[in-house]
Parts: sequence; structure tokens; C-alpha cells
Amino acid sequence: MGLRIGIVGVTGAVGQEALRLLEQGDLPIREIRLFASARSAGRSFLFRGEPVRVEEVATERLAGLDYVFFSAGGSISRRYAPEAVEGGAVVIDNSSAFRMTDGVPLVVPEVNAKALGRHRGIIANPNCTAAILATAVWPLHRAAGIERMVVATYQAASGAGAKALAELDAQVRQYAAGEAIQKKVFPEQIAFNVFSHNTPIDESGFNEEENKVAQEIRKIFGEPDLGVCATCIRVPVFRAHSEAIVIETRRKLPAEEAREILSHAPGVTVVDDRKANRFPTPLEAAGKREVLVGRIREDLSHPRALALFVSGDQLLKGAAWNAVQILELLAGR
Repeated sequence: MGLRIGIVGVTGAVGQEALRLLEQGDLPIREIRLFASARSAGRSFLFRGEPVRVEEVATERLAGLDYVFFSAGGSISRRYAPEAVEGGAVVIDNSSAFRMTDGVPLVVPEVNAKALGRHRGIIANPNCTAAILATAVWPLHRAAGIERMVVATYQAASGAGAKALAELDAQVRQYAAGEAIQKKVFPEQIAFNVFSHNTPIDESGFNEEENKVAQEIRKIFGEPDLGVCATCIRVPVFRAHSEAIVIETRRKLPAEEAREILSHAPGVTVVDDRKANRFPTPLEAAGKREVLVGRIREDLSHPRALALFVSGDQLLKGAAWNAVQILELLAGR
């Protein structure tokens, strides 16, 4: 009969990617309904050749759907996701609203797809940085047991949404024209600059994004005591996050063995050509569903540590593609 699918937050960067991925895929979709705020209601988007009108999100309009993607922020998810479940849908939520809620699976399909069998109507999509990190290092954890990881992130403007992408573009143009740089989305100039991730800092000195990465990796891996130290930084890149990672493992994992493991890992593409000095870049990762992994080398300062560098599309594996993968698994694809 086909699936009835909804996307809440369709006008945002992640919502647009989800719509595109569903259009390109082969899921048997009988009906797709698009939702956004009141100011976006009435707009139309093409889906498989037919215009679909955007509706203002409301409880009664979510009834009868099989699956609903939420990518409109935590407050919208907390308000409407339980009601969508009551209306018969399975919710795949891209906000932080339910990620650490007991009983809500936090899923990266390449890592813990079996957790989908325990859902109670809501499945959480991880933080974009955590999803990319998990995809890259899970195969190494399975092989050698990660005891601790240290990660420094280089996060693209896309992680802050469509308005942040527009701000980076505008600031580059302002700089080129010799005009004053206008800041609206970010507290610091994003063009030609790097700065600490713009989320609140707690008493420990870590910001909200860094704490999310640590907490979510532990939940995804099922390792509540895993040591994770993250430093999250914004960089002037349009899309695709990068991460410099050092892992300490229970047994020594030689670089060649790690490279071989990663070359066969789902969701991973190894880009690690030392002779040509070619390694992952956000430009190359942009638009790709796989996470690029390279700079694979043994840490000379530790007997059981390995260093690597990854780039992954924040809007795809970090958000929309991960969510669509979850849907495909739920739908038996």
C-alpha cells in the first residue's frame, strides 16, 4: 500500500536534505506531508514530480502517518513528537530532546541498529558530531576495545542551520567588498575565523556540545564508563564537519590493521594516501553519505594509541541520511 511519511521542519537545512533523500530513494511512499512554522505554511516543494504544500504543524495534521521526521528543534519535538506517536506514527527525531531519555534508542545504524527493536515510538538521531565520530571509530572499538578517546572537532556552519550557512556566505561577500561584517547568528565572525562552539559552558569548563558528544557516544556504544574528552570548534566551512581523533585501546592496534579494518567498515571510505599527502577534507566529504577517514597512524607518545582524521557531511551522515537509514531499516529495507 505504501508508506505515509511526514517531515516536520522541512524548510530547514536538514529537512530539505531528508526530502531530497526520500525522493531519490526507492521506499514505497504513498503520501508525504510537509510541516513547518506558520510563516512557512503555504510554500510548496516538488516531490517525485508533484507539488506538496507545506502545512503548519499541528496535532491533528500528524494523525495517521506511519513515520514522522522531526528536525525543527527540541521544543517542537517535545511538544509534538509524543502526539505523533499517539496518532500511530514512529518518530525519528533529529533534535536533542530525547537523545538521553531512558527507553529511547539513540541510533547510528552502522553501530547499534539492534537498538531499533526496543523503541517505544520515538527514536533519536544523534548529535551530528557524535554520529560521524561513532561511524569512524566503532569498527576499531570492536577490534581492540577503546578505553579513552580525545577528539577535537572542526564544525561547519551547516551545524547551526540554514541561517548560519547564509551568514557565512554573506560575511565572505562583505569581506570581499570591504564592507563591515554583520553578525546575527554566531556571536563571533565566522568568515575567516575559528572559535569555540557557541553553546553554554558548565562548571567543569566544557560546553554543551562537548558534553553531548561524550554522553551520546557512551550511549550509542553501550559503554557508560568510556572516557571521552571533546573540544568543539566552529570553522568557516559551509558543510561537513571534521574531527581529529586519538583513541587509546585495550590492545595495541597497528596502523595497518586499523586501515584494513576501516577499508571494509560500513559507512566509511578510507582516504589515506601518504605519498600524495591526500587525506579527508570537508570539501570532499560534502555531499557524500560516507564518512571519510585518514591520517591513520600510531601515536608515538602512547604504546596503545592511534590517531586519525575524519570528515563527514553534517547534513547527511550527521543528520538526514542517518535518519533515512533508520527509516529504511524500520521499513524492512
